[in-house]
Amino acid sequence: MRTALISAIENENIDLIRLLLEEGIEVKDALLHAISEEYVEGVETLLQWEEEHHKPGTPYSWEAVNQATSTFTTDITPLILAAHKNNYEILKILLDRGATLPIPHDVRCGCDDCVISSEKDSLRHSQSRINAYKALSSSSLIALSSRDPILTTFELSWELRRLSRMETEFRLEYNDMRKNCQEFSTALLDHTRTSHELEIMLNFNGALGNENWEPGERQTLERLKLAIKYKQKQVVFRLIQ
Repeated sequence: MRTALISAIENENIDLIRLLLEEGIEVKDALLHAISEEYVEGVETLLQWEEEHHKPGTPYSWEAVNQATSTFTTDITPLILAAHKNNYEILKILLDRGATLPIPHDVRCGCDDCVISSEKDSLRHSQSRINAYKALSSSSLIALSSRDPILTTFELSWELRRLSRMETEFRLEYNDMRKNCQEFSTALLDHTRTSHELEIMLNFNGALGNENWEPGERQTLERLKLAIKYKQKQVVFRLIQ
């Protein structure tokens, strides 16, 4: 049902949004609608209002969605939706408040939750996994949340490759996500401004912490080795060209 608050969000009428909130309108899933519209000011206003009127002991709207009043599917959280939109500003707002995105259970997981979900609706169960991985492969989310974005994209791309072979009916979706990951890691390399920066990137070893490779040291080519291991063809080509 399209409420006055949703209409105000869709029309980006911030004054009306504030008036409706002051009048005590039911917020329901308004935050998700604001994220869907990529209306940053609306998202900030809704979160600020909630902060001022939050009841101790109840989850915030950015933590959990009330499924009884939400018009979105049960697996879509604010962080997942913002990641689907790849909206850097909204993702940062949510992450700064503590929003998280757990890694989905393995496709062969036999825990009670997965078994019940799969038996109830196997298509919805698979779709929720796709939605989670689509969010995890958001370049903005990776940039904001990963200490080693290139390694994250390598590992995620490898996992998406595995999933595309296990859930063949969704192969196209997983391959599209994998392609996005590879394009993002290649784009990161393209941001190197000098050959020295590229050499540092090429020889970086995350296991050594903050110790960067220095000119004159033996080149270990750690990133190239990883790119080959995870079959990152675009990255390999970029590193050796």
